[in-house]
Amino acid sequence: MSRCLHPFLSHTLVNAFCVIALASLACGCARRTSSPDAALKSISGDRMLADIRALSSDEFEGRGPGSKGEELTIQYLQEQFRSAGLEPGNPDGSYLQNVRLVGITADPQMKLSVTGHGRSLAPKFQNDFVAWTKRMVDTSAVDADMIFAGYGVQAPEFQWDDFRGVDVRGKVLVVLINDPPVPDPQNPSQLDPKTFGGKAMTYYGRWTYKFEKAAELGAAGCLIVHQTDQAGYPWEVVRNSWSAEQFDLESPDKNMNRLALEGWISHETAEKLFRMAGLDLGKLSAAAATRDFQPVPLGLRAKIVIRNRLRTIDSHNVIARLTGSDPKLINSYVIYTAHWDHFGVGPEVNGDRIYHGAVDNASGTAALLEIARSYQQLKTPPRRSILFLSVTAEEQGLLGSRYYAEHPLYPLARTAMDINMDTMNVHGRTRDIVMIGMGNSTLDETVADVARQQGRTVKPDPEPEKGSFYRSDHFSFSKEGVPAFDPDSGIDFIGRAEGWGLEMKRKYTAENYHKPSDKIQSDWDMSGAVQDAQLYFLVGYRVANSDVMPEWKPGTEFKAKRDAMLRSSQTGN
Repeated sequence: MSRCLHPFLSHTLVNAFCVIALASLACGCARRTSSPDAALKSISGDRMLADIRALSSDEFEGRGPGSKGEELTIQYLQEQFRSAGLEPGNPDGSYLQNVRLVGITADPQMKLSVTGHGRSLAPKFQNDFVAWTKRMVDTSAVDADMIFAGYGVQAPEFQWDDFRGVDVRGKVLVVLINDPPVPDPQNPSQLDPKTFGGKAMTYYGRWTYKFEKAAELGAAGCLIVHQTDQAGYPWEVVRNSWSAEQFDLESPDKNMNRLALEGWISHETAEKLFRMAGLDLGKLSAAAATRDFQPVPLGLRAKIVIRNRLRTIDSHNVIARLTGSDPKLINSYVIYTAHWDHFGVGPEVNGDRIYHGAVDNASGTAALLEIARSYQQLKTPPRRSILFLSVTAEEQGLLGSRYYAEHPLYPLARTAMDINMDTMNVHGRTRDIVMIGMGNSTLDETVADVARQQGRTVKPDPEPEKGSFYRSDHFSFSKEGVPAFDPDSGIDFIGRAEGWGLEMKRKYTAENYHKPSDKIQSDWDMSGAVQDAQLYFLVGYRVANSDVMPEWKPGTEFKAKRDAMLRSSQTGN
């Protein structure tokens, strides 16, 4: 095979290409068929594993944006799309969409000091707090009074205002993680389903919202109190995610509308801070879960100087296209997305500094490639065109998908849906599939019907309090009005005891999520990834062949945006 001898490719890439090529021949992928069933059967766990092995190798250095790892990754993705016979997805004739990013590396020697009531506290960077600014400046200094602002939420539809009666301009806010946990009046042991989604997290609970709201109100900074049980991940994830170089989209105003200080403090550090102020964090947290809560000045002053090293880079989304077959629908689109990036080289953990990201998200990227290959086995393409979009900088706040959604290569009004793959099931087949955001759109019925054909059921998110709907790239499309299918692995594993699936998810989060140890494991069973990829293929295939596009259901937060977009496109505005 000539592709296995490409003179520019490394040893790792050569081995991966050879494995993929051999697997293609073994399953007959070199021959196109007219049957979707045969295309489904072409989906190979061996090829996906070969892609994961290449992408998560030491050579790819954790796939950090703007690194050697990015160069190798986007080269690999382009070669895979090209060898599968897919067209370049950018109308300029390339497979790349340039995404201009600014890398911001805060000096790890920064010191946070808190003084007041005749006492002082000096938390340690990484151990007790992480801090940064997304302002694109060399130095950001804060010396300001601190205010406890509950959950940092203003939600008039729930008659909720954590800033009532207090001017927070120029202050450093301390806020709690997630949504306010409001008890159900009919059953105080449960959360009120009519307020902040009950158990399910709303966007008000996301850290992004809390920083955005604090900046909108003119605060100097905002520190979020981390709680492992509420966040769904340990402090190590916070430390590893936020203490190295961070990226943001290049901004003409250099992000001066952002906070001068953004950060997290550990729960233990927060308890010490509140004791300094003569207050009880537990009692104030309980008070913050009521509508009567008012902000509490702490009588403390926070001081920090953040010195930044800045660099501007050209990162890339990688996009391929399969042109549709129906002249009436050829200019409407189904998008499959997966993020290729991870954290690159970061803080050392157990002797390893490479954040390999095998599950997160080499596995989703491998599924994207494999589904793209399977579509090429169809003798006749679907009626709508299919886009395969591998985005950058998801781990930095969904930046690559946000850039595409704000600068689409194809009109969002004619984009029927997004199917996003962020981590795949590597533990075997399941009797179910989890649908994040179930109940939001008419995609529910399509997904349920396809699952039934596989002998599976569709279940809602078993841990909605973790806010998964707002944590991956489909959200960039959803908030712009595009219906999205954000699948997650099933939890009812064939041949396993009840509860085993959730136990494995929690084990991964505790031991490997956003850590160098996210590597290929010897006990992986790729049959589950194949099963799920087949389902994702069929959902996209059905929508691509349908006369009608999916719709948001009434009352969904994204419906008004979609309706306005469609009206505007019909009037030519």
